Amino acid sequence: MSVPDAISVFAEGTFEEQIKELVNYLSHGRSDEEKAALIQSFETLLLPQEGQKPIDEDEERRKKVVTMVVDQTQGLGDGTEREIEGYFNLLFAHILSAFSSDASETKDHLNTLLQTITSSPESSSIKYRILSNLFNAIPRSSSLRLKVNKTLVEVASENDELNHLHLSVSEVEKWLSEWQVTSEEKTAYLKTLVDVFAQAGDLDASYQFKLAYVRSLPSSKVESAALDVIATALRQQNVFDFDPIYRLEAVTSVKDSDLYSLLHIFLNDGLSEYKAWLGSHHEILAKNDLDEAQLERKIRLLSLTTLAFQNVGRDLPYSAIAVVLQVEPSEVERWVIDDSGLPVIRVGLVVGKLSQTAQTLHVVRATPRAFEHEQWETLEKRLVAWKTGLASVLEVVMAAKKKSAPEVPTPAVVANGLETAAQPPQVAAA
Repeated sequence: MSVPDAISVFAEGTFEEQIKELVNYLSHGRSDEEKAALIQSFETLLLPQEGQKPIDEDEERRKKVVTMVVDQTQGLGDGTEREIEGYFNLLFAHILSAFSSDASETKDHLNTLLQTITSSPESSSIKYRILSNLFNAIPRSSSLRLKVNKTLVEVASENDELNHLHLSVSEVEKWLSEWQVTSEEKTAYLKTLVDVFAQAGDLDASYQFKLAYVRSLPSSKVESAALDVIATALRQQNVFDFDPIYRLEAVTSVKDSDLYSLLHIFLNDGLSEYKAWLGSHHEILAKNDLDEAQLERKIRLLSLTTLAFQNVGRDLPYSAIAVVLQVEPSEVERWVIDDSGLPVIRVGLVVGKLSQTAQTLHVVRATPRAFEHEQWETLEKRLVAWKTGLASVLEVVMAAKKKSAPEVPTPAVVANGLETAAQPPQVAAA
C-alpha cells in the first residue's frame, strides 16, 4: 500500500453548494416525502436566520451541518462507484476542514463512517479506494491514520486480499515513526499484522512483522516473544537467515534458554553439533512444535552453504560435500539441485554448476550465515585476489597492444627540392 503525502480534496462551489451536493446524493433512492424532508432540514441550517451570520462565517453552524451529513450517511449510497468515491472524498474533506485532526468530534465522525463503510455489502474494491483516499487526506503525523489503516487491514483480511495492500515492514515502521500514537498502540498494531498474515497463510510476511513486533516490545515483556520468534524461525522451512534474530536485543535476553543454544547452532555450527544438542534436548522440539526431520534438513543445507562460501570460485568435490552433509557421495546432487526436499540452489543459498563427469560443484556465489570478522577477512582475500588477477589481465592487454602497434616511419625532410631521410645535426670541428 504505497501512499503519498497527505492530500487535499478541492471542490468547486461554496460551502452551501457543496453541502447541497452531498444532500442530493443522500436523497437518492428515498421517497419524495423523505427526500423533501431531508433537503428541508439542511436548508433550515444553511440559510441564516434573523441575526445570524452567513454559513461561511459561522464555524459552529458549519460543524453542525457536517455532523448532520455524517449522521445521515447510513451506507455507501445509491450511486456508481465513481459517485460513491466522490461523495466520501468530499465528506472527508469537510470533516477535516471543520474539525482539527486530533479533535474528539473528528475521531467520533470517522469511527462512525468507518463502521458504515466496512459493514456495507458493496464490493471490497470501492471500500479500498474510499479508505485509501481517507488515509491520504489525513495529515501524516495524525493518529487517525492508524485507525484507518487498521480498518483497511480488517477489510482485506476478511476478503482474503491482504496482498492488495502491498504492506512491507519498512513502510509500516516508517508510518509508526510518524504517527502520534503510543508505544502500546504501535506494538498492538504490529501484533495485528502478525496474526492476520498468519491466518492468511502468508507465513513469510507474518514472520517479518513478528521481528518488528519483538523489536517494539518493552524489556519487561520480551521473554516469551523472544522464545516464540526463535521457534518460528526454526519452524518455517524458508527461513535460513538467523542473523537478524540473533542480533535482536530481546533474543539476547534469553541466552540461557535451550532454544537460544539451538539458534546458535543454526547460525554458526553444523550437523554434528545439532545432533549432539538433540541428544540431550529432544523434548524441546515437541514443546515448541519443531519437526526433527525439517531441522535436520535445514542444518545440512546451512552446513553446505558455509562450505560453499569458503570455496567461492573453486570446484568442490562431491566427496567433500558428502562429508559435511554426512551422506553418501551419490546423494550429493539431490541436496544441491533435486526437486525433492529443499535443495541448496533452489532456496537461493548457493549459486553454482555441477559437473557429473568431474564429480564437482563449481561455486559461483554463496550466502554467508553471518557476516562478522571471519567473513570480512574472507571477502578481503577475495578482493585482493581479484585485484591481482585484474592487474595481470591488464598487463597482458597492454603488452598485446604494444606488440600490435604499427612501426612509426622515420620522418623525412625536404632539401633542395628533394625528399631525403632526416639526418642528425652535424657538429663542425673546431
